[in-house]
Amino acid sequence: MTWKDEHHKKADNHIIRNIHFFSDLSPEETKDVEQHIIKKIFSKDQIVLSEEETSTYMYLVYSGKVRVVKISDDGREQIITIHKKGDFFGEMSLLDGKTAPATIIAHEDAMIGLLHKIDFEQHLLSHEGIRRKIIDLLCLRLRDAWMMVKILSFDSAEDRVIVALDQLKGLYGVRDDRGVIINIKVTHQLIASYASVARETATRILNKLEKTGEIVTLENKSFLLKDAFFSKIRAMSDIVRLDTV
Repeated sequence: MTWKDEHHKKADNHIIRNIHFFSDLSPEETKDVEQHIIKKIFSKDQIVLSEEETSTYMYLVYSGKVRVVKISDDGREQIITIHKKGDFFGEMSLLDGKTAPATIIAHEDAMIGLLHKIDFEQHLLSHEGIRRKIIDLLCLRLRDAWMMVKILSFDSAEDRVIVALDQLKGLYGVRDDRGVIINIKVTHQLIASYASVARETATRILNKLEKTGEIVTLENKSFLLKDAFFSKIRAMSDIVRLDTV
């Protein structure tokens, strides 16, 4: 593994104390785990972990964001999810020793904490509270995987873009009196990667949704989802239910 930037920055050294996965650890156990976490700085679009390395490390996001992607044979990214400060990933691969079918990339400049498989097994796997949370995480990861299956199950590129926006709403949505704001910077390329469509296609669909009053692009490049958007989502959900009867 190669890191482009080795400069040290001030990090939240107690971030794992605020992560639910580690909440059953005593203060002494938490401090012990923190001492084994390697913190590294990654520049935007730099690879944090390749698919081949995902069975070796668990990572924690100390600052910034990372995206979890599946890279196709032609080099296109299919975004599985985006992790922000306080999120973590890779614990499942440490359990079964298999690589995750995904690559971790810095979505913006980020500080990442890496916990090696040996330290994970020594300090966490023997803890009863952690084992219970692993079961909860399996359910959560399964829901993430199901959402990607749901997105790709739609033949229409427009439907896939709409469902991708709905997933981002679930992850980063903040409600106000106008609708729901996706509270991160959302580029057309990001939506294209989520929906597995070309960027030009995503741009065309997003412009159409804006013209019909279903979404609004805000000044900080986040999106506001309006009532008309949610009406369309409900209609799509009804169609899916009818198709599965």
